[in-house]
Amino acid sequence: MDTILHALPSAGGGCKARKLFRSRSQQAEPTFSPKGCLVRMAVGWFYLSVLALCSLGSMCILFTIYWMRYWHGGFAWDGSMLMFNWHPVLMVTGMVVLYSAASLVYRLPQSWVGPRLPWKSGHAAMHLLAFLLTVLGLHAVFEFHNHAKIPHLYSLHSWLGITTVFLFACQWFLGFSVFLLPWASMWLRSLLKPIHVFFGASILSLAIASVVSGINEKLFFSLKNGTKTYSNLPSEAVFANCAGMLVVVFGLLVLYILLASSWKRPEPGMQAEREALLRGRE
Repeated sequence: MDTILHALPSAGGGCKARKLFRSRSQQAEPTFSPKGCLVRMAVGWFYLSVLALCSLGSMCILFTIYWMRYWHGGFAWDGSMLMFNWHPVLMVTGMVVLYSAASLVYRLPQSWVGPRLPWKSGHAAMHLLAFLLTVLGLHAVFEFHNHAKIPHLYSLHSWLGITTVFLFACQWFLGFSVFLLPWASMWLRSLLKPIHVFFGASILSLAIASVVSGINEKLFFSLKNGTKTYSNLPSEAVFANCAGMLVVVFGLLVLYILLASSWKRPEPGMQAEREALLRGRE
């Protein structure tokens, strides 16, 4: 290489030739960005986690449906015990699985690129659907209690559940009025965003606690006779306990994704870098 450089014209022409040769050599060398590598790894792990979540969420719903159908006679909408069977199915589907899916909308790498309004609208719409399913689940249990002359809201499970639904309603109204409608100032949104995020994760935690306590309560009520007591762990108890553990694992994975900093929407300073990396993968 030195002989080639010395063979070039001397003086000013030689300096220019050396600079040109070096600049072209530097351009030909591959560049490595540690930040870019970390972002790509984070995106890959995110999609693997989403695949695991889809599987776990589907299993939570299917396990609950099978439990109510195989051991408790199926479903109806007539005020009977069969109407109550809709309650666990709708609560798991709405308050746990669909609520979690709506919460993870802003963790999708595609949401890092472009305007936020479509993602905000999808986030609000999915939460609204989750809330409507939750209200149907509450109606099913209240209607059954009215028909069977059972008092309302006397157990710890019912207190946890109604508190969770109340906080969910307040959370959705706050998010819709402050973050989706255009009237709120950036100062107000910045002030309320940490509160909104905190209660989002807290509501999911309360929903998981409500589901687990509800499964436990249902098993205590159902397994009372001498041959199939809960303490003897019959097949229904084993199956329902497994369903509860699935809900817990699903919720913990959702909370991990929500709290992982590498999967959050980037701050304005890192926005351009991540957008360039995402476009480069397309």
